[in-house]
Parts: sequence; structure tokens; C-alpha cells
Amino acid sequence: MVRLAVLVLAVLVAACAPAPARPAAIVAPDVTSVPGFAFEADTFAFPNQIRARNPGARDLYANYCFVLARGVRQFHQFARFDPAAPRVEHAEYERLVRAVVSRAPWRRGLPPADRVVIPGYANLRAFSAAEEAAVKAGLGGRFWTWVHWTNWRVTFERLPPGHQAEVLQEVRDELAAGHLVQLLVTNWPKPELNHTVVAFGYRRHPGGIDLSVWDPNDPAAPGTVTFDGAQQRFWATRVYDTEPGAIRVFRMYYSWFL
Repeated sequence: MVRLAVLVLAVLVAACAPAPARPAAIVAPDVTSVPGFAFEADTFAFPNQIRARNPGARDLYANYCFVLARGVRQFHQFARFDPAAPRVEHAEYERLVRAVVSRAPWRRGLPPADRVVIPGYANLRAFSAAEEAAVKAGLGGRFWTWVHWTNWRVTFERLPPGHQAEVLQEVRDELAAGHLVQLLVTNWPKPELNHTVVAFGYRRHPGGIDLSVWDPNDPAAPGTVTFDGAQQRFWATRVYDTEPGAIRVFRMYYSWFL
């Protein structure tokens, strides 16, 4: 029982703990975006579909938001595209996608020579538009993303003072260092938003900071999650199919533990 209690306590503490402090030399600017990442080119062409918006539809690609958000990071970090190379068969593209997503998303990006090469396409948007079936098959299933133990953080309605400001600082540091940041976003217990997005840039303004995000549900245009400096909380400014309002934000998949 003592060991179980210690384990439970460790899990609870970790759920609200910030990431390890980054070196003090990193100074986050007022405006930044991740180098080498373009929303129109480096994201999937197809969306994660919402069952509630497609009643009765079969074969929906639904509930894959975690898979897609993680996949955008993995392609950015571990793949490169060679449009001049000859195209290959469906099975080979599926194998290449599996090779990309087999690498843990918290690992830093590889140098070009060590990356998985996707032949015949200029970028992820073009590749996933033309080879949608192969990409979806290569990305794999969704079950383990549903049951990942950190997902239950959505139930934390009350967070320690300063927690969300610490999350913002971590996000800013990572973006300033050139890394995409995957976020768990929620307004639970409202049954509207238990979702993930990928931050790729931010802009400071007098009222706080706007995070530019890629939303797996909306490949057409960037979304916006705002940190309200006065209220010290996040706000869903433009999140697909979500009414503007207060939300809670956590980082996702930034270590083997969290």
C-alpha cells in the first residue's frame, strides 16, 4: 500500500509539473515562428473528422487528432522530401511513413543525411493529398493515444497558481529554439474540447501572447490560442468547432514520461 501511495503521489505531481528549466541563455523574442516550417506545406492535407458533425457516416477518419499532431512533428523532425526522385508504390510509401513515425517525437530533429527520404513529392501537404491512403495506413492506429496516461489531465479544473504561465514560458522557449510544440487543450467539463494542436509560432501583444497553431481538425487555416496576461490563463481564440472561451493547456509528448 505504501508503494502504491508513493506511485499515485508521483503521478499527481508529475501531471502538473513543468518541464525542466531551459538554459538561461535562451531569450524568447516578441515574435517568432519555427524555422523551416510552413503551414501550407508542412501539414497534412486531410483532416481528423468529427463524428458529431458527420452523423451516420461510415469509415470516418475520426479520433485521430493525437496521431496527426504527433505525426506533423515527426515529419518535421525526421523526414525530408525529394520531388525529383521517382515515385514509388503505395506499399513503399506506407513503409516510409511507418519509418518516420517510429521515432519518438520528443527526440530532436535529424540532420538531412539521416532523415527518411520521401521521393516524388515536394512536401507533406502534397504527399498526403496524393497518397492519403498510404499515409493514413503508415501513421497507424489511435488506440494507444486514447489511453495515454497523461490524457486524464483534462479533468484538472483547478491548477496551481502560475501553472499556465509556466506552460506558456516553456512553449515560448521551445518555439524560440526552433521546435514545434504539441499541446493538449481542454475546457472540460464542458463536452466540447478535449483535443490537441501543434504550436508553430507566437506573437506578443499588449494583452498577452497569441500562439499560432495547426489544428488536425482544420487543415485549411491556422488557429489561435491566446494567453491572457491579465487573467493568467489561456483562451480559445480560434480553435475549430470551439466557442471562444477559457481553456487549460498542457504540453504533450515532450518526454518518454509526459
